Amino acid sequence: MGFRELVDVWKAAGTAPRTSTEYPVRLSIDDAARLAALAEMFPGRTREQLITELLSVALDELASAMPYEAGRKVISHDEQGDPVYEDVGLTPKLLELARKHKKRLQAEIGK
Repeated sequence: MGFRELVDVWKAAGTAPRTSTEYPVRLSIDDAARLAALAEMFPGRTREQLITELLSVALDELASAMPYEAGRKVISHDEQGDPVYEDVGLTPKLLELARKHKKRLQAEIGK
């Protein structure tokens, strides 16, 4: 989901499940002012929801922006028959660690 789609979500109702862990942050004055403006523009959303959803989209975009680094292992071939090499960059590590932590967090919610 990109930031444009996020605005559409804000116009609708509903939120994703949340962890029991809180992450306190201190915002810059500029960011706090923009957050207050968004809260006023979308009164159906709390500031916590806005921060959570903005962070989610930013993390998705960050993962997408991580550069592909070709490894030595061929994992498939493209339409022209050229080899496609495994990604040995930051993206696979991020995804692996995120899966590990998601499993832990889901277990905590289930308790």
